[in-house]
Amino acid sequence: MAGGATAARGPGGPPGRKVPDLTTGPIGRTLILFALPVLATNILQSLNGSANAIWVSHVLGEAALTATSNANQIMFLMLGAVFGLSMASNIMIGHAMGARDMTAAKKVIGTSTAFFIVVSLSVGLLGALLTPHILTWMGTPEEAKRDAIAYLRVIFSAMPFMYFFSYVMMAQRGTGDSRTPFYFSLLAVGMDVVLNPLLITGYGPFPELGIAGSAYATLVSQTITLVAMIVHLYRKGSILVLRPGEFHLLLPDLSIIRGLVLKGLPMGFQMMVTSLAAVTMMSLVNRHGVHTSAAYGAASQLWTYVQMPAMALGAAVSSMAAQNVGAGKMDRVEQVARSGVLYALVFTGLPVVAIYFADPWVLQAFLPGTSPSLPIAVHINSIVLWGFIPFGLAFIFSGVVRATGAVWPPLLAMIIALWGVRVPLANILEPYLGANAIWISFPIGSFTTLLLAWAYYVWGGWRSSRMLPTTPPVTDEPDTGFGQPMIEEAEVLAEAAERAEPSRSSPSAPNRPGS
Repeated sequence: MAGGATAARGPGGPPGRKVPDLTTGPIGRTLILFALPVLATNILQSLNGSANAIWVSHVLGEAALTATSNANQIMFLMLGAVFGLSMASNIMIGHAMGARDMTAAKKVIGTSTAFFIVVSLSVGLLGALLTPHILTWMGTPEEAKRDAIAYLRVIFSAMPFMYFFSYVMMAQRGTGDSRTPFYFSLLAVGMDVVLNPLLITGYGPFPELGIAGSAYATLVSQTITLVAMIVHLYRKGSILVLRPGEFHLLLPDLSIIRGLVLKGLPMGFQMMVTSLAAVTMMSLVNRHGVHTSAAYGAASQLWTYVQMPAMALGAAVSSMAAQNVGAGKMDRVEQVARSGVLYALVFTGLPVVAIYFADPWVLQAFLPGTSPSLPIAVHINSIVLWGFIPFGLAFIFSGVVRATGAVWPPLLAMIIALWGVRVPLANILEPYLGANAIWISFPIGSFTTLLLAWAYYVWGGWRSSRMLPTTPPVTDEPDTGFGQPMIEEAEVLAEAAERAEPSRSSPSAPNRPGS
């Protein structure tokens, strides 16, 4: 089958099973429709965090909101660590799928699964033990510290399930499927939103757990959803799960482990560098008191939504570029980059403008209208928000570059922008400008990131880099225009052809050469 879906026979599933193909078809439309489920997933997860913040702030107070803001910075730091490994696995799977090498894809999946089980359990246990020390190092305000410890310890208990959930979602995107992760994210967020107030307040038969109830809601929802998603993947015969006779693939392939570590760790470090900078900025904010900390926590809830379109597009361009790299179609990789930058400019700029006009009303979802933190949050947004536009463009350039396996330059660019510009600038200017030094450093750091990412995209050697050795498939199939948006239509045509085949080869119709 040409375009949209490829009939692939291999160890990943039954013969003739069709897998999405991102190497053919219209690039702009394919990119948008692939990114939409990713964006919807990100929105759901952010709405979940916002709902948690609303319940915590309005039921338990500003000190509890400060506690969750501090604890969530640590959670994002830990999730950043696994992001790189998930992304490396995603790219390897994408390369193998683009090259139509199902055996290589299955080896990557088996090794990655075993690797993630070990990593996730280790991080969860170590984090739970070190929680008080981590929060002390952050300078968490004393009035919020006890709640932060209770919340973060439960989050670390949930971390193995969150890690593996993230890995499975990323792996599905590597195969070209961005819709299934959305459906299961919808399930996870729905359960979390329902359980949050019940466990915080102890409504009905539920125990009253206070701030820890918010974390337990995450633990329960992530665990149940992960199990349901794995069952679903088995039932549909996905290449991403192992069947009897394939469990030997859990024994690590050293070459794949080497790729996961050498390519995944720099991407993980990039997320960790970003999260660590956020933790450091949070510690600077904490110096200015609980009202400024609460204002920063409320404003950062909105920033999450501003970043989401670019992050979704970044995930989409990485998956699309990875499959096209595997297929040897570097011209399409360049086209994917151009389309991604254009869409990121539009879809990041729109929410920035909307929030500028909606302040302070939108912030009242997180802060009471009479709160002294509210005008501080409005002031923070007036300085910080526009800086997310260059950040969104940089995210696209980095996503394309990483898809080839060139992972160190984006990491170095992020280190320079955050630790060479943003954090030092905030520290140097703070004695003179107070908290404004922190807010000013955000857009300056983002613009630095864009300049470095663009420069490497234009002049760097990423086009010759590869993460997984594959041979592009040899095919005479034309690009019919079927891409990800046309998968269902392509499958219908293929099934119709298969149904017609028996009638053409029946005994009553003699076979003749050329017939």
